Amino acid sequence: MPWSNWRGGVRSQAGLDGSKKSFPTELILGGAAVAACRLGLAFQVSYISQDCEEIPEFLGRKYGHMAKRLDLSFNLLRKPYHPYCDSPCLSSSQSLEGLKTFSYLEELILDNNLLGNDLLLPRLPHLHTLTLNKNQISELESLLDHLAEVVPSLRYLSLLGNIACPNELICKEKDEDDYQRYRYFVLHKLTNLKFLDTRKVTRREREEALIRGAFMKVVKPKDAKASSAASSASPEMYYTPLPAGSRDLTHHRGVLGKCRYVYYGKHSEGNRFIRDDQL
Repeated sequence: MPWSNWRGGVRSQAGLDGSKKSFPTELILGGAAVAACRLGLAFQVSYISQDCEEIPEFLGRKYGHMAKRLDLSFNLLRKPYHPYCDSPCLSSSQSLEGLKTFSYLEELILDNNLLGNDLLLPRLPHLHTLTLNKNQISELESLLDHLAEVVPSLRYLSLLGNIACPNELICKEKDEDDYQRYRYFVLHKLTNLKFLDTRKVTRREREEALIRGAFMKVVKPKDAKASSAASSASPEMYYTPLPAGSRDLTHHRGVLGKCRYVYYGKHSEGNRFIRDDQL
């Protein structure tokens, strides 16, 4: 690529042989800014706030063979259905297909996107850091099983800001006990983690996860709407003391019936103050 396409500062760094090597820090491709820099011997690529729904092909073609760190924060990966869009929307697996070319990736940042429970990563054997903060992940077990399979070297994971991560700062209904149970379950699934969210994994947590982690899974209805629809379809399951004819609120009519209890008033204290001529 000609140097006229490079924009930004040019950094100098000493090579292994002591010579000075210069390289650009920002590249303009297709009207989008791509920050690429070398940190020591690691090459970092940042493609932030570009509103992309999938990883651009040129990123993998240009940097996939050498990138060690990839930042794709503040994009639209896994864009939801839009009423004015005729084409079917991309799933999380389609949005992340471009990661296949980043075979040497060690750190992946996917914060502030729209990734959901159908998130599928390609196999990244060297990946040790993954952040998925502030996405739309609500199911924890399927995600952890998938990560255990495709990223065996994972040591740092952050899921803050997702429904699957019960944090007091996100949901007032959750407390520290809920978050601790969440940590036990994650450590039960990913036994090699050293850091989870913002805290280091302690020895005690690892021991508790080994013993009780499998029982810390939170089970909840998959579809609350389906359960409510099923309950409304069978109103006879609800107990009511009223006769069957008065259950329909749209028919305002009186209902006659017999009552087993008869009030005689023999033990009523109020009758002591009523004279016979007032009856």
